[in-house]
Amino acid sequence: MVNSRAKGAQFERSIANYLWDNLGIKFKRDLEQYREGDHGDLVPEKGVDFPFVIECKRYKSGDGMRPDWWGQASRAANRAGKLPCVVYKFDHRDVRVVVPLHAVMYEEEDNGFVAVLDLEGFCYLVREMMND
Repeated sequence: MVNSRAKGAQFERSIANYLWDNLGIKFKRDLEQYREGDHGDLVPEKGVDFPFVIECKRYKSGDGMRPDWWGQASRAANRAGKLPCVVYKFDHRDVRVVVPLHAVMYEEEDNGFVAVLDLEGFCYLVREMMND
């Protein structure tokens, strides 16, 4: 039997490693997520003004992002004054990243729509946002 908590923690670590390799920013798992609500799964190293709160989801099967995942990421992002981001993966499928569409379009106002990116595209977006 698969331990879902261990599977989720391993996925969080793999995303943190990918972000380190592609952005040069170290992330760690935010253990506060288990103590109280409205925290993301990964937090950047101190002193880095990263624009997103990252919520990671790893499941055996599914068909896209679930609305409750976006709600969870949005609450955590509002609490932190950042943008929500859901990174998810289903078995035998590529990792997908969901961000607010206005972040991709460099608009100030949230229009309520989302954009789905691959990890490479997400890293490109982050580099552009952090270089502005």
